[in-house]
Amino acid sequence: MRRIVSGIIAVLVLAAIAVFAFSWRSSIAPISPPQKPVADQKTVWHGAALAAIGNCADCHTAPGGQPYAGGLPVPTPFGTIYASNITPDPDSGIGKWSEDAFRRAMHQGVDREGRQLYPAFPYDHFTKATDADVHALYAFLMSKPPVKNSIPANDLKFPFNFRPLVTGWKILFLREARLDPDSSKSAEWNRGRYLVEGLGHCGSCHTPRNALGAEQKGRAYAGGVAEGWSAPPLNSSIVAAHKWSVDQLAEYLSTGWAKQHGAAAGPMASVATNLGQASTEDVHAIAAYIASLSPETGSPTQPVVAPGGNPVKDASPETVAIYNGACAKCHNDRGEVGPSKALSLSLSTAVRQADASNAVNVIVNGIDAYRTEGGPYMPAFGGMLTNDQIASLAEYVRARYTSQPKWSGVKQKVSQAREGM
Repeated sequence: MRRIVSGIIAVLVLAAIAVFAFSWRSSIAPISPPQKPVADQKTVWHGAALAAIGNCADCHTAPGGQPYAGGLPVPTPFGTIYASNITPDPDSGIGKWSEDAFRRAMHQGVDREGRQLYPAFPYDHFTKATDADVHALYAFLMSKPPVKNSIPANDLKFPFNFRPLVTGWKILFLREARLDPDSSKSAEWNRGRYLVEGLGHCGSCHTPRNALGAEQKGRAYAGGVAEGWSAPPLNSSIVAAHKWSVDQLAEYLSTGWAKQHGAAAGPMASVATNLGQASTEDVHAIAAYIASLSPETGSPTQPVVAPGGNPVKDASPETVAIYNGACAKCHNDRGEVGPSKALSLSLSTAVRQADASNAVNVIVNGIDAYRTEGGPYMPAFGGMLTNDQIASLAEYVRARYTSQPKWSGVKQKVSQAREGM
């Protein structure tokens, strides 16, 4: 028995030594303010466009906080991670980081001090970024005003709060490599692939994840979950009734709205807002690549459900009255688009999805992201309607405007939407 126990202890000690050896990285010497890069304005602008494509500001800005100053809580199945400060503040930000340190974080997921970074920071995608683009991003971030900000400590469950374990995750799932162009495809397609697979990290939301939080590469772009919203698959059309064209998708990505498809909401609204700052060529390239993932992409066709929808015989008078008073005027069935840019719900992807999350989230929280820019908007009804009323309204819209099966767990989705889950 003593030999068995001693053997187990020896194995554990050797495993701990191996983990430490694999996880250890040396620190990179800090720089002082005079050593900060002096980049030309064109490089800084290029970095700003790349930051917009990467949605950097949204992830590294807390509600009501300064841009890029960190502090945003990022919920994960393993606990909460707080986004870091990436302004050039020397004490709480990256002001002491050299470009080499920044590149290591982007490509390897290791910070300047040598600590393993949690993959909530999507370096499994950023590792594909070229050195030239990393240089431009670094120049842009170091050109921002420094903001001192105290970031809360991560609140992770044991053993996930033990950073060296991230090394095991990297061994299993991180492949540090650039993307080689596909000579059989166009330059636009290759550019779109580079942005989608790399800095755009679209798969982070639109790919399902395994029990360890890694993307299931065999199911790339098959749909996922983001901040309580359902991220639809990009490799097939959810709504066979109206397929996406490349131009429609480019319009949607850059403005948050496309006729025949409607408005981007939830996390996708911020993505569209940021992509509106990128070049038209890059957004069109992204659209071209995403469109190529789906064999169903083509010219738009008419919806399966006729305008006006199906009769819903078991709907309560209260639910019908709520729909007529709160929804019908904007979401009319005549194909007209008013100032809110609300479409007929027969065209709604959210209503046709297998999961009720997006439809419920929109009813509870509304769409406000583009209001100041004259874009699509919808009032939030979470403060006007009860959970039961919202659930009944969502189920009524589903039955009226689709031929899909009834949703399950709608009331639970309403509660989650109110809690911001």
